[in-house]
Amino acid sequence: MSDLSLLTIRDASVVRGKRYLLDGLNLTLKAGQHTAILGPNGSGKSTLVKLITRQLYPLAGGHVEIFGQTRWNVTELRGLIGIVSSSMQLDFDAHPPLEVFDCVLSGFFAARGLWTHHKVTGAMRDRADAALAQIGATHLKGRDMSTLSTGEARRVLIARALVHRPRALLLDEPLGALDPLVRHELQAQLKQVFAASGCSVVLVTHDLPEAAYLAPRLVL
Repeated sequence: MSDLSLLTIRDASVVRGKRYLLDGLNLTLKAGQHTAILGPNGSGKSTLVKLITRQLYPLAGGHVEIFGQTRWNVTELRGLIGIVSSSMQLDFDAHPPLEVFDCVLSGFFAARGLWTHHKVTGAMRDRADAALAQIGATHLKGRDMSTLSTGEARRVLIARALVHRPRALLLDEPLGALDPLVRHELQAQLKQVFAASGCSVVLVTHDLPEAAYLAPRLVL
């Protein structure tokens, strides 16, 4: 796999019904680079995220290359990318209840929670503790995800994305729906996490000050 490019998209179009969600998109993101994808609601940001995570594919003729490869086993790809979105909290709030530490550990397996075939090692538990500490969420261990505030749950999901030391972080509106004070605190912590992680960061947002604060490169 190439170490030079995180993402290369050429002439990618995505259609739903008769509407183009993306129309001939071209975009290159270098590995190790922090980039904010900025645009208003409905501009195709979430569609771009789904192209990266292989939830959507472009029309014939479009080219999407991730880490130098065009074809991926989705589970393998998700092992290389840490993903956080404001909508993920709904998945982790659902029944059956999921404890915070188990939620973070599930990041090693790209799964919702832990199952009998998942083998959790002592090293994994140490890294889960470290990820929670990094984002200021150690005190949440032992609680169910469904009992957390939006800000608390977002911290846990960020720890989950970091736990397996991904090559890239993909954050889709990670600070959306947060109270102003919580948003400000978490934004400052994300800045520190980005600097310490050493991985590529793709931040999707409609907030210009947030984008400018967290990423040196903006894509409109």
